Amino acid sequence: MTNSTSTDHPPKSPLKSGPRKGGSAGTAGFRTYRLALPPVSGVLRPRLAALCLLLSAGVFLLFCWGLSIGDYPIGFADVVRALTGSGDPGTVLVVQELRLPRALVALLAGLAFGVSGGLFQTMTRNPLASPDMIGLTQGAGTAVVAGIVLGWDGGLGTQALGLLGAFVTAVTVYLLAWRRGTTGYRIILVGIGVAWICTSATDYLVARAGRFQAQASLGWLVGNLNGRTWDQVGPLAAALAVLLPAALLLGRLLRTLQLGDDVATGLGTRVQPVRLAILLTGVGLIAFATASAGPVAFVALAAPQIAQRLAGTAWPPTLASGLTGALVVLGSDLIARTLVSGMELPVGIVTGVLGAPVLLWLLVRANRAGSGG
Repeated sequence: MTNSTSTDHPPKSPLKSGPRKGGSAGTAGFRTYRLALPPVSGVLRPRLAALCLLLSAGVFLLFCWGLSIGDYPIGFADVVRALTGSGDPGTVLVVQELRLPRALVALLAGLAFGVSGGLFQTMTRNPLASPDMIGLTQGAGTAVVAGIVLGWDGGLGTQALGLLGAFVTAVTVYLLAWRRGTTGYRIILVGIGVAWICTSATDYLVARAGRFQAQASLGWLVGNLNGRTWDQVGPLAAALAVLLPAALLLGRLLRTLQLGDDVATGLGTRVQPVRLAILLTGVGLIAFATASAGPVAFVALAAPQIAQRLAGTAWPPTLASGLTGALVVLGSDLIARTLVSGMELPVGIVTGVLGAPVLLWLLVRANRAGSGG
């Protein structure tokens, strides 16, 4: 059974035929076929390479800009020098010890959100299939809130709980969607149901928590970068060092899955193991990012779609999706810190305001295409 749930127009048939030239009389009535693969994230094209370079430059500028803003303003050049350990000792202390952990969490979490969203949207062939739409973010959030309510909210405990919650949710979705294999359509439907279950469980935990525990839980559930320390940076950086190369390698296998399960199997791709590997990689990325920065809304949904339009590819390019996610989180954090004088808003509020129109646009586009997703 092939996937048919994409809200975009379904891809054209991968088999193109034409009259056979130079054939013998016995084969004159036959046609030859060639396989036409759509543009994919694993193919490095000039436009995609240029986009990745531009996004990297934008990420670097926003990263340094964020380090320069605060009660103690620092010039851009001084920030760059402080990152290398040179310059005024006071400036180095402010940049490296007080501001750098927050900026790194924003960058790394945005990268993880974007890559994970691109993997899931490509695997399911549906632009609405982001981790925060199919229950993975909610599962990690439920586990972390349970840890906060039970008093296990410190350091690596939060990371471990987020990872455990996301993986348990992913396994639940995968098993419930399994019926002699899985399809993107079943994963999305089951994931939506599991997401609501996790949301209800989180609401119950918050309702029964004490005042301070409830405040801490709600502040984390919005998606917040305030007070980030090196305790959050270390595990997230280590996870990305392993999972990001794996995601880039799996991005090459996604090109055959885009053609549907039957065609992919005919081309020699082991569909279910590849889909499971993509699921585990995406879950790992979203789990560590959520545990570090909270469930920052809509980044995993919007970043791959923005990257796809900018790159002009058939489906979200993996690396460009990650860089776009980092750009979105860093930019949203700047807005959250400067929009209201004297107060820092949670970054999730800004991404929610910016991402909601993207979701509405995708739904309207799906309706015009005559597909329910």
